[in-house]
Amino acid sequence: MDLQLSFYYIYDLSPFMKKLIFIIGCLYFFSCENKETATEITTNPDQNAHFDTYKENFVEALWKLYPGWASGIGYHKYDSILTIPNKQNREKLLAFAKANLDSLKSFDLNKLSDNNKTDYFMLENSFKETDWSVNTFKSYEWNPASYNICGEFAEMLANNYDSLDVRLKNFYLKMAHIPAYYEAAKQNIKNPTAEHTQLAIDQNIGGVSVFSTDLSEALTKSKLSDEKKVELKARATEAIKAITDYASWLKQLDNKQASSFRIGKELYKKKFEFDIMSGYTAEQIFDKALQHKKELHEKMFAITKQLWPNYLKDKKMPEDNMLAIREMIDVLSAKHVKSDSFQAAIEKQIPELVAFINKKNLIALDPTKPLVVRKEPAYMAGTAGASISSPGPYDKNGNTYYNVGSFGGWDKARIESYLREYNHYILQILNIHEAIPGHYTQLVYSNQSPSIIKSIFGNGAMVEGWAVYTELMMLENGYGAEEGATTATPEMWLMYYKWNLRSTCNTILDYSIHTKNLSKEEALNFLMNDAFQQKAEAEGKWKRASLSQVQLCSYFTGYSEIYDLREELKKKQGDKFNLKAFHEKFLSYGSAPVKLIRELMLKDN
Repeated sequence: MDLQLSFYYIYDLSPFMKKLIFIIGCLYFFSCENKETATEITTNPDQNAHFDTYKENFVEALWKLYPGWASGIGYHKYDSILTIPNKQNREKLLAFAKANLDSLKSFDLNKLSDNNKTDYFMLENSFKETDWSVNTFKSYEWNPASYNICGEFAEMLANNYDSLDVRLKNFYLKMAHIPAYYEAAKQNIKNPTAEHTQLAIDQNIGGVSVFSTDLSEALTKSKLSDEKKVELKARATEAIKAITDYASWLKQLDNKQASSFRIGKELYKKKFEFDIMSGYTAEQIFDKALQHKKELHEKMFAITKQLWPNYLKDKKMPEDNMLAIREMIDVLSAKHVKSDSFQAAIEKQIPELVAFINKKNLIALDPTKPLVVRKEPAYMAGTAGASISSPGPYDKNGNTYYNVGSFGGWDKARIESYLREYNHYILQILNIHEAIPGHYTQLVYSNQSPSIIKSIFGNGAMVEGWAVYTELMMLENGYGAEEGATTATPEMWLMYYKWNLRSTCNTILDYSIHTKNLSKEEALNFLMNDAFQQKAEAEGKWKRASLSQVQLCSYFTGYSEIYDLREELKKKQGDKFNLKAFHEKFLSYGSAPVKLIRELMLKDN
């Protein structure tokens, strides 16, 4: 499943035109300040103090340039601003990245603390990625789905970071620029992919409810004057028109030379380097995933032979190992919740996971940070069946939402296929991954990190890798065991291996689709036969791989690097190794790339 981070792609945001002169002035001041800082650094050896000052100034300038991103992580100073994604904005993004790359060159890495060194590398990577994204990748031309303001506005209504009336006033001011936003989007789009065009239509139309139903509900609770409420509704009507006009424009677009959603080997290689920041190359992790898939199949067949007499004793086991595994999985998958209790089952399992972790003393959990299981909002629909929306570092006490997809509009066959995929065993592993001690737990720790940089530039491979790692870690420590036993049941292990096969095959699938022209038929065959996935899940994964690039590699890459680090430390420390201490130390570095955390943890041991 996917982690839905509460911020937006850095190269898709821009300040709106009314603030253009003000922001250019800020950038000019920031550049001058950097030059003064550079001079001071050369005469003062305390570079860490100067680097900390640089980061503070940088972050404030960042939020002036990216107000939507700022709001998404809990910095609400610029909530009334909606950026316009036009050419002028992209030029400012490039200038900002270049100025900060120059500033980084003023610091001597050898004189920076470990915390600041990791921040340095993460910032450097981000600035270089901004340049590459704007000048080379150019998703703003071929991805109409990158233009969607519904999520930003929905968060303003849903989160209680300020009084409702203050939020509604900012909501009103921000809405004024929605028409200009979508007009800029139309100007940017050139030969979009068919897949991203359809996603843009679906998600924008789905998000209209934010300006109708959601806003109306908020207004009934508001203390604003009747006159102001009328003005809000009138502006919302204009916003809805701009959004629906954009969707209609996309539907009618004469796109005879649509771009391919496949980005090709060279773009994939660079995007992997920027997004993952791994010790592996894209090709190396692809080869590693192929080998891991083979090992998982061997383990799954061994368990299938063990379980066969218990479930299928009257049936001869197929000579084909893969068919035998599939039959056993099919039998076990029949045990699942009913469709109308899917969300309730998730809610019930969360406290059970907490109790297990506390009993085993695996990691310290913070009971004061809320986790709310909710139906997936309409504006998020279309990419993942379950996800986590986490509060940012400026809103540390805000709710973390566990978003659960609904079955609205699905026929019985599709629902049954989905429930068999997320059966009794795998639903528990899903909750480990998404919630505790996976994404939810890691993001709570990340928000406590002393580095704001690691919180706002969080590395996706570390975040997803941690969630995948915890699945294995929990079973290693006896989760899923019957009463009196010390290890999980064979049934749970078999389903875990099937689930882990998903992360592994995500990498194989994504790399093959974008660099080897894997067809949809070949992809579905691979997912259903090699990864033992239900058709509904395989169809959904194909859709996701056709709408994203590289992100599907983050699971297996991060997991591999975290697991390898743990095993290396276990060998070095021997009897002194403490699992709880390892987990808390690892997470204390925030959402930094695993390869950077690895260097620090190995250096300290």
